Amino acid sequence: MIANAGQFLLFLAKLFSNREKFRVYAQLILDECVLIGVDSIFIVVIISTFIGGVTAIQTAHSLTSPFVPLYIIGVICRDMTVLELAPTFTGVILAGKIGSSIAGNIGTMRITEQIDALEVMGINSASYLVLPKIIAGMIMFPLLTVVAGFLSLYGGFLASVLTGILKSDEYIYGIRYQFESENVLFALLKALIFGFLITSISAYQGYITKGGSLEVGKASTNAVTNSCIAVLIADYVVAQLLMS
Repeated sequence: MIANAGQFLLFLAKLFSNREKFRVYAQLILDECVLIGVDSIFIVVIISTFIGGVTAIQTAHSLTSPFVPLYIIGVICRDMTVLELAPTFTGVILAGKIGSSIAGNIGTMRITEQIDALEVMGINSASYLVLPKIIAGMIMFPLLTVVAGFLSLYGGFLASVLTGILKSDEYIYGIRYQFESENVLFALLKALIFGFLITSISAYQGYITKGGSLEVGKASTNAVTNSCIAVLIADYVVAQLLMS
């Protein structure tokens, strides 16, 4: 494990040595933003909307005391969404979708010797292939988290109003009640860290692939597994540091 961690750190250091000029990366970053962000919007929209609705319904079911005002449902949905559901659920979802794709693509390039061809031409293959993915991930993950947070709250609103749990003005009052704007920055920071971890770990798993197509599949599996574990560990560490 320590050896793998050391190799991963050396891999990250290699990204910034003998880099190409920034204009070379500009189009690559835009392409990766489309693959990571735009192509993932649909799955984020579906899951975050239903997660918000389920959270509102289950919260209302748990609040059986007549002494608890109904707008507390909105408060709970807001805090759960902003602090945890939006950044962490989005990270775990994209770890499966984006992580496997990155590891599979780079792993295929490794076993078909395309990466070796780049090295022969004097191009830093790690920087050329991986750095745009990491930058794009750190750009798009916070944006997707914003979308997920909004839709999750909207899903809770629809579920609450359509099922008659509470009125629309009560839910809106709840999500505005004693709102702390620092929580939004906290969620975006977590999304930024998750974007870096998922893209870098997945790219590393693909980059070190050896063998044939079977090993590419294993690299994709390892990328998803390790990315999810890294997201959960980072979630705990960041929450412990910032909330303390």
